[in-house]
Amino acid sequence: MVHLGNDWDARLADEFKKDYYLKLRAFLANEYRNQTVFPDMYDIFNALKYTSFENTRAVIIGQDPYHDDGQAHGLCFSVRRGVKIPPSLQNIYKELQSDVGFVPPAHGELTHWAKQGVLMLNAVLTVRAHRANSHRGCGWEAFTDRVISELNEKTTPVVFLLWGANARQKARVITNPIHRKLESVHPSPLSAHNGFFGCRHFSKCNEILLSTGQPPIDWQLPE
Repeated sequence: MVHLGNDWDARLADEFKKDYYLKLRAFLANEYRNQTVFPDMYDIFNALKYTSFENTRAVIIGQDPYHDDGQAHGLCFSVRRGVKIPPSLQNIYKELQSDVGFVPPAHGELTHWAKQGVLMLNAVLTVRAHRANSHRGCGWEAFTDRVISELNEKTTPVVFLLWGANARQKARVITNPIHRKLESVHPSPLSAHNGFFGCRHFSKCNEILLSTGQPPIDWQLPE
């Protein structure tokens, strides 16, 4: 049984009992047993563990976990300290620099954001090593739809940052007019120049939070 250690446990308890999830769990058990899969099985739900439902003020939605060795640890776009900063995250840092005067740290760990209420959620929570999107269509999309539908019920405004086609597909679940959606292409080197650079999503997110009586996100990461 999945144990998240916060209010997500009660909100998602029935989801973990549904047929599709039980099939997904069986698929993952086989994958972890016979393949190299990221992140570590104990890190799959770190986004929900770090950021409770109650504390969620902003959501960054990625595609699926990094698929190279030692990168993924359960928060979208984040890598642990000591791991080389991936190109997509380098581009996020570049946009932060131009948008809010961010000073890039020497690491790529984004837990500082998660602890402030930024849910760092991938649309798909696992991946086979060196095969991007390899667990797409195996059930995770339904699960992350449920997470977003729960957030859609919040009575305090949430800012959703949707980067790339996979993330933007989640916009359909966000129907509550009090929430805000900021959409852009993915920050990967293949697409960042087509609209991610210059989107100013970080300052816009904070402007929305402030306008709704919520504290802004401190985007600067500690060294």
